[in-house]
Amino acid sequence: MEPIVAIVLVLIGYALGSAKLINEGNEALVERLGRYHRKLKPGLNFIVPLVDSIVMEDTTREQILDIKPQKVITKDNVYLEVDGVVNWRIMSMEKSFYKIDDIQISLANLATVELRANIADRTLTETISSRNEMNKSLLEILNQVSSEWGVEIIRVDIQSITPPESVQKSMAEQQAAVIRKQAAITTAEGEQQAAIKRAEATKESIRILSDAINSKPDTREILKYLVAQEQVEANQRLGASTNAKIVFLNSGLSEGALDQMVGDTVATEGNGNTSEKGSV
Repeated sequence: MEPIVAIVLVLIGYALGSAKLINEGNEALVERLGRYHRKLKPGLNFIVPLVDSIVMEDTTREQILDIKPQKVITKDNVYLEVDGVVNWRIMSMEKSFYKIDDIQISLANLATVELRANIADRTLTETISSRNEMNKSLLEILNQVSSEWGVEIIRVDIQSITPPESVQKSMAEQQAAVIRKQAAITTAEGEQQAAIKRAEATKESIRILSDAINSKPDTREILKYLVAQEQVEANQRLGASTNAKIVFLNSGLSEGALDQMVGDTVATEGNGNTSEKGSV
């Protein structure tokens, strides 16, 4: 019985030693006598004890690599602090283990070097305004290299670009100047349009008044009344102000000016009518 028990125990130990459970989302590499043998998929797998050994088990899910803040210099010699993240995943477990020593350190160094080189080719303004373009450029460059390591770069995101405090202050002042300039232009354009509208309204009022005077002679007396009423209201408004000086207009002069204006208008219209009749 003892030999049988020993055999059973050996078989149990062999089974336990050969059984390897790989979690979902992971893969493992097996070497046999020091050479690559095969890859283990998720689930229950069996290897040969003492002959086979698992040299690597890693996830094939998407991973995030944090690029720590880096001091970089732009094309126009402005120092910036830039950081970002890289989303990546292992596509070939064999390449990621045998082609490169430490995949995460290698990716971090590669991303840092390419980020510095990308910003060095741009000015400060170009760097700030073309973040999406830099993300796409870095994604393409990193994938060209990382594909040899069995890694796919999914996304590159430059999270922040921080200029020095003095540069930030200058940029804020420049932006404020641009806003003030645009506001001044908008105000000037609005005043110009308002002046044009007022001139057009005055022109239209004179035309209507001229037509009314020519069509109805008694309109002249109504006009005189309206002018006199306006003078009275103006005097009342001036009198209501504590700092205003009251100036009474000479009604005779006002009527004379009104008569002259009306007369000129009538004369102009009359000359026009005479010309028209003469031409007929």
